Amino acid sequence: MIRRLSLLLAAFALATLAASPAAAYWEYGHETIARIAMLNVKPQTRATVIALLSHAADLDTPQCPARTPEQASVWPDCIKKLGDRFRNTFVWHYQDVNICAPFALPPECAEGDCVSAQITRDVATLKDTRAPRIERLKALVFLIHFVGDLHQPLHAGEKGDAGGNKVTAAYGIYAPPRLNLHSVWDGLLAERAISTPPTIVRRYAPAEKARLQAGDVPDWSRETAHVAHDSVYGSAMADPCAPTPAKVVLDEATIERLVPVAQLQVERGGLRLAKLLDQALG
Repeated sequence: MIRRLSLLLAAFALATLAASPAAAYWEYGHETIARIAMLNVKPQTRATVIALLSHAADLDTPQCPARTPEQASVWPDCIKKLGDRFRNTFVWHYQDVNICAPFALPPECAEGDCVSAQITRDVATLKDTRAPRIERLKALVFLIHFVGDLHQPLHAGEKGDAGGNKVTAAYGIYAPPRLNLHSVWDGLLAERAISTPPTIVRRYAPAEKARLQAGDVPDWSRETAHVAHDSVYGSAMADPCAPTPAKVVLDEATIERLVPVAQLQVERGGLRLAKLLDQALG
């Protein structure tokens, strides 16, 4: 754990200090969600996922492989570095829901330019067995990633601060000048939550699975926006809807309280991805 965290902090300092709203859950978070999903889908679904991913070379992105569910889970972030070819996909990773207003998806969702709209689109494409294989393959890799994005609270709700990217943060004693609230929830807190026993990467009992999978994409959007209100901003300031300070401090006691919240979001993401894959392919 200590070695993994040290490596994560080093990688963060060198490569991800300039995080943007379009970059969610570092690799560990997305890969964990994919693993949970694959352990909890129907056998037929798992076989179909593997069969589609066996054609990943058709994506023509050798710099960004997608041959396994874990690789596919980070493919949509990896392709951002490929330039204009995938630039139109950048806005698909989040939705700017105002956490201090009655829940409503932003207008761009009606045009398909938000994460929940893309999840719905991808499920429909996967269900269509007459769709070209390449389109179903793209839908699969995007879906694996976007369900993870939807469960990162700052991709589902924010306060006009670019999903927490404009809010400098201190994570315990770790407070480099460019660390922000978004990156804390993307990586540092997610890493700790996933690594904290008991493991969440497992087969879930039917009753537990049903409880965590309940609802649909709009329900999950609303729920995660509430997590952003109550836990992300609520842990950083007394009134989540008051003006956000330029810098927030998450002390160790606060981090301890947030670990179960972050852990639950990853569990929800994995099991709900399994539900959508079963609906589309099982």
